[in-house]
Amino acid sequence: MVADDERALGDDHPNTLTSASNLANAYRSKGRVAEAITLFEQVVTDDRRVLGDDHPDTLTSLSTVAYAYVSVGRGAEAIDLFEQVLANRRRVLGDDHPDTLATVSKAAYAYESVGRVAEAITLFEQVLANRRRILGHDHPDTLTSVNELAGGYLMVGRVAEAITLFEQVLANRRRVLGHDHPDTLTSVNNLAYAYKSLGRVAEAITLFEQAVTDDLRVLGDNHPDTLTSVSNLAGAYRSVGRVAEAIALFEQVLADRRRVLGDNHPDTLTSVSNLAGAYRSVGRVAEAIALFEQVLADRRRVLGDNHPDTLTSVSKLAGAYRSVGRVAEAIALFEQVLADYRRVLGDDYPDTLTTVNELAVAYRSVGRVAEAINLFEQVLSNRRRVLGDDHPDTLTTVNELAVAYRSEGRVAEAITLFEQMNSLGKVGSATAPRQRKSDKRSGIPRP
Repeated sequence: MVADDERALGDDHPNTLTSASNLANAYRSKGRVAEAITLFEQVVTDDRRVLGDDHPDTLTSLSTVAYAYVSVGRGAEAIDLFEQVLANRRRVLGDDHPDTLATVSKAAYAYESVGRVAEAITLFEQVLANRRRILGHDHPDTLTSVNELAGGYLMVGRVAEAITLFEQVLANRRRVLGHDHPDTLTSVNNLAYAYKSLGRVAEAITLFEQAVTDDLRVLGDNHPDTLTSVSNLAGAYRSVGRVAEAIALFEQVLADRRRVLGDNHPDTLTSVSNLAGAYRSVGRVAEAIALFEQVLADRRRVLGDNHPDTLTSVSKLAGAYRSVGRVAEAIALFEQVLADYRRVLGDDYPDTLTTVNELAVAYRSVGRVAEAINLFEQVLSNRRRVLGDDHPDTLTTVNELAVAYRSEGRVAEAITLFEQMNSLGKVGSATAPRQRKSDKRSGIPRP
């Protein structure tokens, strides 16, 4: 199509430029992200030369390449571009134009991708207020903003608020768009994910099963959203010990994603990681390590060393090494990835805090208990501040710190923490699910 337009219309015709952009989007959807970015960058150059810096198509092209940068971990570059596009759209189109509001929302997503979650939430709240004022409460874009804000709240542990918003947007999408609209199906999935993160797993499984049934009927077996719903259902099954069912679904989704999306698509790589985690949970550790090593190499090649998914793979591989006694290798990886998380995403990002906790567990396992206690106390203070006292990750750290205190003979302090846990009726776990273990749909940053 691009070649046909170039031959018939010339390189600089707007239709040729549009065709090139469409081809880039197709590359990205198949996981050929590097090719997509190269083509997007060429389109930006051509749009600026042919149409000018302020033309709406040029600004759209800049926004598209920025969004692609986010997908490969180039969040800082994406933020620079989004801020440039936002300034130009405000000047050319005005603050209230739908394209300006869309840019604010995308910039928020970019902030979120580099750990600047508080700033992202501020932007999500701003664009939601503006869309309600300009478009009304029931406009699809307004409902999308509610969904995005809920995802931001979920990321920082404001789970009750997130669930309220997810329930609200699901009810409104069912009323406005209908039960079978793709956005409504996404809301079912996102609400289930929020329920699962709060420990309401039975309700989550019911919704995930409903989402799979509806996606299969409405979208078909091979649609990416259907595959995401099946993967999320597998994750929920795994969390309640239905591991054989989970593994069967993870294997199915991996085969389908390889066939539909290709081996290098980010969603396919997520499926490899999910299957590895399930294998590890049933003692098939050698197979798990082989898959974790494979997906880490692939993510480094496809997404780059600094992409959050790549960092997650380093952490998961370290955990697998630790589980088979390769503790020195595990500690080296945990220390490396913790430094990278702090540099890329910041000290307060949930995955950074999880990695501090995991490094502390590794230190404790080799007798470096004083260092472990120091890290547990640090991460507990940060998790209470960032996520709240009742968040499952906070409770995990309370439990780990209590165990560490007990091992050092600090029994009174351990008892105080165990009593705190008991009063909440919850028990922490060093292997509590991390946010990035599940697939997510729009409104929750993808893995």
